[in-house]
Amino acid sequence: MINRGNYRKNLFAGKGAAESFERCLFEAAERFGWRVHAYVIMRNHFHLAVETPEPNLSDGMRWLQGTWVARFNRFSGETGRPFQGRYKALHVEPGHALAQVAHYIHLNPVRAKIVRADDLACHRWSSLHHFPQRERPPCLAAETVLAESGRLPDTAAGWRRYRAYLAHLAEEDLKWREKRFGRLSRGWAIGSPGFRHGLRKELEGIGAGPTRFELLGVDRAALHEARAEFWEEKLRRAAGALGIPLGKLPTKYSDPGKVALAALMKQTTSVSNGWLAERLQMGRPASVSQFVRRFCLSGGTSRHEFQRARAARR
Repeated sequence: MINRGNYRKNLFAGKGAAESFERCLFEAAERFGWRVHAYVIMRNHFHLAVETPEPNLSDGMRWLQGTWVARFNRFSGETGRPFQGRYKALHVEPGHALAQVAHYIHLNPVRAKIVRADDLACHRWSSLHHFPQRERPPCLAAETVLAESGRLPDTAAGWRRYRAYLAHLAEEDLKWREKRFGRLSRGWAIGSPGFRHGLRKELEGIGAGPTRFELLGVDRAALHEARAEFWEEKLRRAAGALGIPLGKLPTKYSDPGKVALAALMKQTTSVSNGWLAERLQMGRPASVSQFVRRFCLSGGTSRHEFQRARAARR
């Protein structure tokens, strides 16, 4: 998760602000049973990588941010909303992908030029400060970070090697760093194609298709990406049911096969005309609506092959 100060205000630069937020985070983790794999508190934003054994992320984040805001306003004498809005959340695949997110979070102070890569331990408001300590907060979960960094031991020496590994990552070639970390702050899910596919299926079962993604805290661009993936999968299934090869679509905007496919998608998903127009090469979004309307008025949706394809999509 990530959230920023309203108008990019330096929320955590004042006396006691970061310490208070860290204390609230530990209280939230204990209250809601979270396992914290990584966190960092910067001047105007925070990053969290938390595991929620119970489905209580929304409730927990509401308590965390609300409690800290109440304490912050009471201490500072301010009013209003310190955060820019709802937090942004991404689903992360356990294992390697989660470790990459943790590395990304731990390296935030280096990217912000607050500390050098070999001085990461000097940034006080980070899980990396607590991990090497013998009496660290019980909510901190170190096993994934250590295992995916070369099966390092949970010892002072192991954490020194982990910090050295982070310093190496920070010094890697810019293009390689972009490949490794470039998408970790964007999108709606981080992990393998199989993980993303399984997550989409799980969310479909909970809610109404891609509208369910709106509950994840993703931004508009990420929501568009999630919906596009959902619609693409549905399109492939619809094309298979109608016997239409997606890789060899005719160029004609009003090709009967493309119109039938668009009509089936419109009847069985919340797909937009804009997406169909671009994906099926049907001209303007308004043209898709016109083609589908004519198809329906001509009885196209009543034909046996269309009804059979629609039944197969249920």
